Amino acid sequence: MNRKNNLTNKTMHDRVVQDKQGKRGFLPAAGRMAVIFALLLMGSFQTGLSQRFAYVDSEYILTNIPEYNAAQEQLDKLAEEWQKEIEARYEEVEALYRKFQQDRVLMSEEMQRKREEEIVSREAAAAELQRKYFGPTGELFQSQEELIRPIQDRVYNAVVEMANENNYAVIFDTADSPAMLYTNPRNDMSDEILRKLGYRN
Repeated sequence: MNRKNNLTNKTMHDRVVQDKQGKRGFLPAAGRMAVIFALLLMGSFQTGLSQRFAYVDSEYILTNIPEYNAAQEQLDKLAEEWQKEIEARYEEVEALYRKFQQDRVLMSEEMQRKREEEIVSREAAAAELQRKYFGPTGELFQSQEELIRPIQDRVYNAVVEMANENNYAVIFDTADSPAMLYTNPRNDMSDEILRKLGYRN
C-alpha cells in the first residue's frame, strides 16, 4: 500500500511534539524575556561620554516573582496534560494500523479502502489536535499571553521607569545574552526592579 496517499510503517506518534513547551525557555513569551531592553533616550545621547548604562537579568527577575512561578507551573501542567492526550490519539492510530496490517489479507478491496480512510481520518484528527494545543496561535500560546505577558509587561514598565528616573541611555538584558562578556555587579539593577515591583524591601 502506498503510504504517500495513505499509510506508512512510521510510528504515528513520532511527530508528536516532544518538547512539552511548558518548560522554561519554551512559551515564547513563554516563559522568559529573551529580549534586550534597549532604551535609547534622546537627551542622553546629546551628553556624549556622559551616557549612563546598566543591565538587568530578566530571568532572575521573573523567577523571583511568585506570580510568574505559579503561572509557569500552571502552563507546565496544561502542556503535560495536552501532550498525553495527543500521544494517546497517535497510539490509537498506530494500534488501528497494526490491526489493519494483520487483517488486510482477509479483507475485500472495499473493506481495505474503508479501513484506510478511517485510519487516515484518525491521524488527521490527532494532528489537528496537536495544532490546536501547540500551534503558533494555539491554546498554549493563548495561555502564555494571558498568564505570562502581563507579568513581563510589568517588568518592562519598571525598567522604563528606572531608565527615565536615572537617565540611563541603555539598559541591557543579560539573560541568554552571549555578547555580555563582562558586567560589573554595581551596574546590575535587577534587584532595583524587584524593589519597584514590590518584591524586595
